[in-house]
Amino acid sequence: MVEGGPVKADKTEFTECWKISSKNPYIMKLAFAAGIGGLLFGYDTGVISGALLYIKEDFEEVDKSTFLQELIVSTCVAGAIIGAAVGGYANDRIGRRKTIMVADVLFFLGSIIMAIAPVPAVIIVGRVLVGLGVGMASMTAPLYISEASPAKIRGAMVSTNGLLITGGQFLSYLINLAFTRAPGTWRWMLGVAGLPALIQFLLMWSLPESPRWLYRENYVHEAKEILEKLYPEDEVDREIQALRESVESERAMEESIGKDMWSKLKGAFTDKVVRRGLYAGVTVQVAQQFVGINTVMYYSPTIVQFAGFASKSVALALSLITSGLNAVGSIISMMVVDKYGRRRLMIISMFGIISCLIILAVVFRQASLGAPGIDFVDTKHFGSNVTCPSYLENFHKPKWGCTQCLKAKCSFCSNVADKTAPGACLIDTKVMQNECEAEHRVFYEEGCPSKIGFLAVLLLGLYIISYSPGMGTAPWIVNSEIYPLRYRGVGGGIAAVANWTSNLLVSLTFLTMTQTLTVAGAFLMFAAISFIMLVAIFLFVPEPKGCRLRRWRRCWRRGTGLVADGR
Repeated sequence: MVEGGPVKADKTEFTECWKISSKNPYIMKLAFAAGIGGLLFGYDTGVISGALLYIKEDFEEVDKSTFLQELIVSTCVAGAIIGAAVGGYANDRIGRRKTIMVADVLFFLGSIIMAIAPVPAVIIVGRVLVGLGVGMASMTAPLYISEASPAKIRGAMVSTNGLLITGGQFLSYLINLAFTRAPGTWRWMLGVAGLPALIQFLLMWSLPESPRWLYRENYVHEAKEILEKLYPEDEVDREIQALRESVESERAMEESIGKDMWSKLKGAFTDKVVRRGLYAGVTVQVAQQFVGINTVMYYSPTIVQFAGFASKSVALALSLITSGLNAVGSIISMMVVDKYGRRRLMIISMFGIISCLIILAVVFRQASLGAPGIDFVDTKHFGSNVTCPSYLENFHKPKWGCTQCLKAKCSFCSNVADKTAPGACLIDTKVMQNECEAEHRVFYEEGCPSKIGFLAVLLLGLYIISYSPGMGTAPWIVNSEIYPLRYRGVGGGIAAVANWTSNLLVSLTFLTMTQTLTVAGAFLMFAAISFIMLVAIFLFVPEPKGCRLRRWRRCWRRGTGLVADGR
């Protein structure tokens, strides 16, 4: 942890970061190596959204099983939960540098296993390994950067790592788009992450351990040697003194509350102030996931297909917009979070999110009601043996159309003259897709053609713009600030586990929700949950802006408000 707590960067610090790192090759190497960690984190969490479209093409059992699709997506998150827990232990046991290298090995092995997977079960194994790496990286990379960076630019270095996570997600969409026509498609998408993992492993091999960890483990001489590379000669002794005081303070805390995890947990829940902090910290982390953000990040191309864009490459290209807006939102957040406050940003963000989700539900509902019908003659044109069996049983019903055709696990072949006119309802096979497209028609498997489908894409963009500057970054900042120093590690850990667990729950159920409640119903449910979380944020989450980290206990007053009373 950064001395005195997490440090956030301002514009001056980013300028200083560039000046110092450009003059010191050692710091530039450190920044580059650490930046790969953030990039990998973002890439491995985002790449599955596009790869899933092509995995379904290669494995019929995945195409026919919603649960298997959800499992392929969410096992990475499940692995990350375990990886975060293991990473916290490994950080203290073997050091930050070696933990990052272990994460790189997991990234590399997971990527290779997925790339050569002969069956879906092997893909899932690879996703678990990658998830373990993601969890370890999410715990360790920011910690290593903060402890191995000069104090003047520490905030900028840590903030840049967060920005590179969203940059990695954006890169994953670009890579997905680049490999849409390559042989093996999804294998390249998933396997390419092994290369930057290998590069980071080699770079970390030549970089030193965190000076704080070394000092804590009584490698004082080695810690001083590293600080001499980071600081001017006249500042080294001062930094050694600050490091000594911080480590001694940490050891004193461990003596008072216990060093083992159980003692820390017991102390956290019996301390009234820390308990209030946990109410706030867990609330914002659960809210971050329950607004449905990772349904968009993990299933964005699929959602675009639900909106009526059948082409996989078009769905990936349109999804690229949402990922890009997420990265832009992170930059905006860094510029305004200290000016306007975390709580205010989150509340404004939630109002925008709820509005977008409700309108999205309306758009998808109207698109479903206005979906084209089924032309009996056009369907028979392909032959009775390839007509959807459910359609043959229900063709006399007036409400039977494209929506009902897709619900019956069949496919819709659009009208040759007008995609929104009645078309054919056929069995969903690769052969029928080829026959349909041979007649210059569009083959729909996920969503029906719609004249208002573009509105869904626009609203997804607005949703990301509403989410990213507020709920995207503020919950992590809040959790870095609201706990007394001695409980900051355990409090942040509990909140992080709540975040990953909520992420797992959402990613594991979204496609099932779209089948059970329809796409419109799923977004409406997220809107209702978001409203409940908005009320919870209003009631339980204080504004930590301006409260000195070392006097946090004195900043609490009765209820959820905060006051810097200076006592």
